Amino acid sequence: MVVRLLAVVLLSIVGSPWGLAQQTLGASPMARQLNDSFADVFAKVAPSVVVIESKSTVARPIPGLPRGLEFFLRREDGAAESQEPNVGSGFIFREDGYILTNNHVIEDADEVTVRLQDGREFPAEVVGVDDRTDLAVIKVSATGLKAAEIADSDTVRVGQFAFAIGTPMDLPFTFTVGVVSAKDRSFGGSYGELIQTDASINPGNSGGPLCDIAGKVVGVNTLISGMNRGLGFAIPINVAKNVANQLADNGRVRRPWLGISIAGIEESVQFQRIFPTVSKGVVVQGIEPGAPAQSSDLRPGDVIVKVDGVIVGLAGELQRQILSKSIGQKVSLDVWRQGQIVKVPVQTGEQPNFQRASMRPRATIPRTEPVPSVPQPSSPGMTYEDAKPETLSALGIRRQGAGGVVVTSVEEGSEAAVAGIRTGDIITEAAGRKILRAQDLASTLLAETSGEGILLLIERSGGTTIAILKPQ
Repeated sequence: MVVRLLAVVLLSIVGSPWGLAQQTLGASPMARQLNDSFADVFAKVAPSVVVIESKSTVARPIPGLPRGLEFFLRREDGAAESQEPNVGSGFIFREDGYILTNNHVIEDADEVTVRLQDGREFPAEVVGVDDRTDLAVIKVSATGLKAAEIADSDTVRVGQFAFAIGTPMDLPFTFTVGVVSAKDRSFGGSYGELIQTDASINPGNSGGPLCDIAGKVVGVNTLISGMNRGLGFAIPINVAKNVANQLADNGRVRRPWLGISIAGIEESVQFQRIFPTVSKGVVVQGIEPGAPAQSSDLRPGDVIVKVDGVIVGLAGELQRQILSKSIGQKVSLDVWRQGQIVKVPVQTGEQPNFQRASMRPRATIPRTEPVPSVPQPSSPGMTYEDAKPETLSALGIRRQGAGGVVVTSVEEGSEAAVAGIRTGDIITEAAGRKILRAQDLASTLLAETSGEGILLLIERSGGTTIAILKPQ
């Protein structure tokens, strides 16, 4: 109904001189109804929106964002002025004083102040932050607060109206209108699938609500592309609500995880070539040491096609399915493995709240005597030998398993280096064949001439991963 009303209004404007269009807008009951609908959204949501001022003596540069994207900060260089407060937005999501905003609005703040639409100001305390989603919860001691109504962001449709309220350019309670221009935008790193909107938003909108025509919050405004270019991004409220409630109740966020690195076949041309018979699925690239998946039968190189019966084809789809589970919940995975579908049960664990340090490359094995000659492919750019106890000991590797070959050196810029192979890696499988000794790997690499690459299964620093090697 609202879309039809907008069409009538637009036709009136296009088909008439501006003065006549103004008369039409004023005379048309449908136009007035549309006008009132927009105004009602602001009247409903604005009392729940707050202006947040945070003062800090610590400069806050923008974290590593994709090129062209930035947070809605006061200064274009992303650093906070030590003399001036950083101004952002937020909204009340609980009537007892809990306010949801972005982490970068209050990060490292020494003092946080909140101002309501009715003019009241309150000092706020930071309850908890979540770096991964760039969300934070602050709290004020006040009465008579109105919490914003929350929508179901999973039902948001591209093309529907979108309304932003915030404090762009230090102009509090600015209201702008647009549409949802895309969904499920992902920029890697810590940012999940975001809602894209062309509603006009600028620095200072950070943490403010993105609303639907019913005046319910569908997202938390977070990123923009440049300055007012019609490309803004919001965290879906279903994600934000879960994080906000955990921060309010516990001061931190607990997430289920399997401890695997993944990539969708549809998202990787390389995997499409390696798995030509699998059109849709998520490849297990690696398993973290001590992760829940390490206690299951799941292996690197497996392709997950279903989670508890739900089809997954993209990495984000698999992540959402696992995040929807409880910590400690048993999950059934349908896995494609060497031409067959197998059921792999796995139990989720709690995701650590820290990022594990990257594995450092190991030094080349020092030698006091010649290394036995091993037939090598023409130019894989690596040397390797049997994973004997004395060899592993020289590299400082502790291992319980047997068999395989250990990589003793990797040439910079070589095919092996491009594939991500590191000194100290233990290769246990190549092209689906078990590798027990160096001769097995040499023969397999020489025999594979398809040019599509060879999938290697690798043990690394207590975990397992895969690499795709293209020998020439």
